[in-house]
Amino acid sequence: MKIDTQHPIWLAGEAGTRRELLRGAGLGIGAMALGTLMTDDAGAAPKPQPDGIPPIPKKKARAKAVIYLHMSGAPPTLDCFDYKPTLKRLDRQDCPAELMKGERFAFIKGVPKILGSPHSFAQYGKAGMWVSSQLPYTSKIADEITLVRSMVTDQINHSPAEMFIYTGNAFPGNASMGSWITYGLGSSNKNLPGFVVLLSGGTDPTGGKSIWSSGYLPSVYQGVQCRAAGDPILFLSDPKGIDRQSRRRTLDALSTLNKLDSARTGDRETIARTEQYELAYRMQMAVPEVTDIRKEKPETLERYGITNPAEASFAKNCLLARRLVEQGVRYVQLYDWGWDIHGTGPGDDLMTAFPQKCQQTDKAAAALVMDLKERGLLDDVLVVWGGEFGRTPMNEARGGSTYLGRDHHPHAFCMWMAGGGMKQGYIHGETDELGYKVASGKVTIRDLQATILDAVGLDPYRLRFPFQGLDQRLIGPTNEGQVQTALYR
Repeated sequence: MKIDTQHPIWLAGEAGTRRELLRGAGLGIGAMALGTLMTDDAGAAPKPQPDGIPPIPKKKARAKAVIYLHMSGAPPTLDCFDYKPTLKRLDRQDCPAELMKGERFAFIKGVPKILGSPHSFAQYGKAGMWVSSQLPYTSKIADEITLVRSMVTDQINHSPAEMFIYTGNAFPGNASMGSWITYGLGSSNKNLPGFVVLLSGGTDPTGGKSIWSSGYLPSVYQGVQCRAAGDPILFLSDPKGIDRQSRRRTLDALSTLNKLDSARTGDRETIARTEQYELAYRMQMAVPEVTDIRKEKPETLERYGITNPAEASFAKNCLLARRLVEQGVRYVQLYDWGWDIHGTGPGDDLMTAFPQKCQQTDKAAAALVMDLKERGLLDDVLVVWGGEFGRTPMNEARGGSTYLGRDHHPHAFCMWMAGGGMKQGYIHGETDELGYKVASGKVTIRDLQATILDAVGLDPYRLRFPFQGLDQRLIGPTNEGQVQTALYR
């Protein structure tokens, strides 16, 4: 399609925008950013490519893809993996005063009571890994996972804690981990997005859509939310009256216009929008096929705990995650809401709500690991399980509640990883006898971010993007985050 660049409408668009004013004055945003990058400072970014973006440094990868299982609300890992006999012995006694000194809690008031886990534990695997009776399927994969019992964060509330893990900042507006990984690696399947998000639990995670945003990165790297019931992706289908040939002609015309506009203004986001349109066109054919789990064997559905393939669930999302990485998707993020176990009532307590959440997720998470292994994919896919922070060793008892629950706790919690070059049947770090603070092997959120980037072959210290005069990085402005090589095989 030929575009008449002398048409009055086109010329009117060229008459003068704020961008044109800045560019004409030699003060374009891109020029300012490029000037910052070209400084002679010893700590400056790598020499920029022609478009002003530093080259993306890569290294040998242990994993080709990531599946991150986030238990939104923060599971009580003292009731999952961090067995503490001392808590049982001191159960319902006053918390020692030295633990409370200088501490802040989200909801605990006064002097709380120590709370031993009401659930039993046993040891599994060659490492003697302690696992709760509420996680019978996870106990069976003890020899496949690396259990990190020494995680810490500096955030105490859900939304900033989730944003900190996934964007490196407790405030919205930053690029998420999945966006960074697809920015660095791209997608090995041109018909599917490189970064897919799957939700369960009835609502979005507390951090909202900010935690799969592309932030300051080009928008083509934003996470694509895929629904487990109904149309997989909203608004992907052509509207009534538009056939595939008409859609193709429309996209061709838009592409021509956007290329002309990009050449005129130098705005990279114009090209990014064109790439999104083209990806959506290709996804119209690819997404329905990869999300149709009716093609799976009945024994596979049963293994994951899927009773109705048409219903959305964490179990279905785990199976979809496997199917997506099989097709070359780089990063699949699962968010399962409902783990905020405060103990204000039966809907969020340790005796009713916690067992229900375990039943909804335990079987599927373990099935995912073993399914990947049996298909020869686990060595190439890093699976991560965890929440945004820990839970207190004390009972919250908010407002005098008699239900059992735990308050937010940043000083100690557990996560596990499997595949992607991680050790098998390995326990890393430990907490003190009350599970209050890390005693050895501390792993920070920055360490976690650096390790995941390193595992997929990206240099966490040199992976950066110029924005607002700074070289933005997932791991933040300092090099405090350290790759945890002790977790690697």
